[in-house]
Amino acid sequence: MARPILRALGAGGGTSRDPAGPAVRRGRGRGMYRLLIPSLGRGLLRAAARRCGVCSARLLPGPAGGRAPEVEVPPSRVAPHGGGSSLLPLLAALAWFSRPAAAEEEEERQGAGGAAAEDAADEAEAEIIQLLKRAKLSIMKDEPEEAELILHDALRLAYQSDNKKAITYTYDLMANLAFTRGQLENAEKLFKATMSYLLGGGMRQEDNAIIEISLKLASIYAAQNRQEFALAGYEFCISTLEEKIEREKELAEEDILSVEEKANTHLLLGMCLDAYARYLLFSKQPSEAQRMCEKALHISEEILGERHPQTIVLMSDLATTLDAQGRFDEACVYVQRASDLARQIEHPELHMLLSNLAAILMHKERYAQAKEIYQEALKQAELKRDEVSIQHIREELAELSRKSRPLT
Repeated sequence: MARPILRALGAGGGTSRDPAGPAVRRGRGRGMYRLLIPSLGRGLLRAAARRCGVCSARLLPGPAGGRAPEVEVPPSRVAPHGGGSSLLPLLAALAWFSRPAAAEEEEERQGAGGAAAEDAADEAEAEIIQLLKRAKLSIMKDEPEEAELILHDALRLAYQSDNKKAITYTYDLMANLAFTRGQLENAEKLFKATMSYLLGGGMRQEDNAIIEISLKLASIYAAQNRQEFALAGYEFCISTLEEKIEREKELAEEDILSVEEKANTHLLLGMCLDAYARYLLFSKQPSEAQRMCEKALHISEEILGERHPQTIVLMSDLATTLDAQGRFDEACVYVQRASDLARQIEHPELHMLLSNLAAILMHKERYAQAKEIYQEALKQAELKRDEVSIQHIREELAELSRKSRPLT
């Protein structure tokens, strides 16, 4: 059977943006940290608990929870984090209405000290930013172990300086690093830690960033065979985005979102539909998977165009769902078109698209043509040094040789 393409276009299976891309810029007074990949919304956990009566799901403590979430980090790299600091905002608010004159005089005397503290916070933030830059460089150089150690140093410093934005962003990078390394249990904990800080900071669960990480968590649950949670996750992502898109249609003219914001929401829905389709295909529900793929392809063609790499991949994924139903002629039309477009634009995953085309041709018993396409795919895979695909294509060629051997 043709394989659905698990692509890097979505940052390792779920995001339309680079999980380790530059997202930090310096600013006065704690700076600005823009989170690219945040975590699971409360709705997903509630939905999962409803679907799985024997499973209980709870949120990890957020910024006001008094302690850091439990994740697998080397003890020497994590600073102790006490539970008392979460009371400070409440105590400060109460003191505002009952502060004696002596306290006001003391505050005036400490004014200069406050400026010094702000400078110290800026220095700590600058150091955190440098650590994050080093971590991202290590990720780009394919040095994940070094990146992990640097991120633990950044997290320790962020806790020491009580920089919640830096804490959240660092958890986010750590989660994505664990996810891409296949450390799914740790990735899950880190994504949930990021979610706790984001929701505690006021982000709504329908935010696109929340949906992106919800999709990754659903993929983790699927890989771990936690089917109830996986299904709840995919349904949460899709239903939340569909409702959000409907609400956006009713916005007043002055509240209308930018074209880019609307497009991003639609593309994220397409990504969720495609991921859900692959899950359904794995669960042997190809007709339902086909329906999801068709929706995803329509969105991608409308917004990105037919020649976009993502659209081409979705064509191949749709062909795979048709192939799984024995609808080989229809499947061949889509995968042939995808392969033709991939050649024209020099698609980075051309070898995988060609392999899918060859598999469907083999199912149609067009063995000579299938062999020719497999050989082309093998050359492309060797150029890419994609060892997994090379092995797969060689196995398919061996199977093709057996099938096409004349009976004696």
